[in-house]
Amino acid sequence: MAFASPARLSARSRKAAALGVALAATVTLGGAAAGNAAAASDAAPQRASVTGSAEFGLPYWPDKDVRSFAFDAHAKPYSRPLAGLPSGLPTDAEGTVKVSHYVAALGKTMTAEGKVDCLVTGPGVASLTAVMTKVSPDGPQDWVGKRLGFSVLDGGKEKAGHKSKDRVGFSWAAVNVLRDGDKGAKEPVSSDVGTCMSSAPYAPVTKGGYTVRHAELPRVPKK
Repeated sequence: MAFASPARLSARSRKAAALGVALAATVTLGGAAAGNAAAASDAAPQRASVTGSAEFGLPYWPDKDVRSFAFDAHAKPYSRPLAGLPSGLPTDAEGTVKVSHYVAALGKTMTAEGKVDCLVTGPGVASLTAVMTKVSPDGPQDWVGKRLGFSVLDGGKEKAGHKSKDRVGFSWAAVNVLRDGDKGAKEPVSSDVGTCMSSAPYAPVTKGGYTVRHAELPRVPKK
């Protein structure tokens, strides 16, 4: 078998080298593009949210009442300026909360609605508050204009034939009570609720469920 001449080897070597460089450049550019796309995806702002509707029971007060919360809450960081804090807070949020309570003894359903102003999450858990804007005639009228707190435990996707692992909590009834002497209280009354304040989610969901989408609180925006 004849050997290729040095001239031919040189030409082939040059072509191979050029092809190798081209391939390397293609791979490098492709990798860089993929890396940039991934970086852009990672850098895309994630927003926390709590959505869903569910009925729940009170472990300490078994009855035939039907209680439910519906949440459509979404983080909107640094969107609510405050006096002395014009940038707002990383927990600023928007959305709606709906409360429903069927009182079996009366055969009536009381409802209320509110606008979300704060939301903070962890993996599978959330705490949010809403300022109540509307209450049905049979409901607690003093709720209008008040901030109420709610919490959610997202126990994961419910399996067929299994009870939901979701839970909820809220800032009234068994919690947030002023005791004798607290701020001059002479009987158990509820205290004011600050943004994102609620109890641990202790009440088990009996029907329906919630989805908590966790996102880290974003950094304070640069001036």
